[in-house]
Amino acid sequence: MADTINLGKGAKSFEELRVFQSARSLCNEIWKMTRSAPASKDFAFTNQSRRAAMSILSNIAEGFERNSRKEFAQFLSIAKGSCGEVRAQLLLALDQGYIPDRLHKQLQTSCIELSRGIAKLAEYLREHPRISR
Repeated sequence: MADTINLGKGAKSFEELRVFQSARSLCNEIWKMTRSAPASKDFAFTNQSRRAAMSILSNIAEGFERNSRKEFAQFLSIAKGSCGEVRAQLLLALDQGYIPDRLHKQLQTSCIELSRGIAKLAEYLREHPRISR
């Protein structure tokens, strides 16, 4: 499983992390969804959905750039929380008829897989606090 999420062993940049790549993909999908009507006309929904998706991406990047694994794990925890927020926004999008069920399931699955990957990376960092990057 470690190979599928790229725990960052030897990663020289956050861009190399599988969780960052997945977060980037999800973020792009959320932006795509919110550019289309009827979601695009709901400015509060669009803004909040984009901000939550960007938070996942940004916290992974910021945490990686911090000076310690402990801080990185803390930022990953925030990113994981933002995954939950995106999932809640996706449910709202489904309820409001902004997205079809098929797209909701696809994005929800991506979110859940990303959340699991983030959790595994954070766990690894907590279990190996003294190993340098």
